[in-house]
Amino acid sequence: MTHFSDMLAGYARFRANEWVSEREQWEKLGEGQSPKVMVIACSDSRVDPTQIFDTRPGEIFVVRNVAALVPPFETTPGRHGVSAALEFAVQFLKVEEILVMGHGYCGGCQAALSRAMDGMEPGEGGFIANWSSLPDEAQAKVAQTHGIHGDAAERAMEMEAVKVSLANLRTFPCVRQKEKSGELTLHGAVFAISDGLLRVLDETSGDFSAV
Repeated sequence: MTHFSDMLAGYARFRANEWVSEREQWEKLGEGQSPKVMVIACSDSRVDPTQIFDTRPGEIFVVRNVAALVPPFETTPGRHGVSAALEFAVQFLKVEEILVMGHGYCGGCQAALSRAMDGMEPGEGGFIANWSSLPDEAQAKVAQTHGIHGDAAERAMEMEAVKVSLANLRTFPCVRQKEKSGELTLHGAVFAISDGLLRVLDETSGDFSAV
């Protein structure tokens, strides 16, 4: 179990090793960042995109939240964290690709599927319930075919959630415009914790295949 004291020890190792070996890269990053890919991933501690894709510092712009969900474009008052990060990546960093990466055994997708937290107060599960309601239409589709319990239902929900986030990305005018012009490409994938396989979405067929 890692605690903050262990993290500080890890920082000491970082300073002694990676900070030295990647010194030239860090000096370049001190002048700014220019990642080509934005990754929208889950906050789950088991699925770190930089580790899964073996990237160097500054190579990918990462946003993580519960279940790797993207809300639709909205202009209502609120704190639009994902939307702000997306806007920054697309309009200012000018990323060329966006990957939505779901994962196996996702607690957020399980919450979306079971709706077990519906009716809970904010701070007691209500925030999760509200957030995980984003893929409600997909939940209904999965529940009708697979029910709301079991591996088949959970794997289907994880894949459908990625498709929902991709569809919601396309509700943003900047994303839609840049995808149409060829300046931006969207990808979807699911990383399986159990076997380490990455399954990439073919949006034409709607199927996920291991790479």
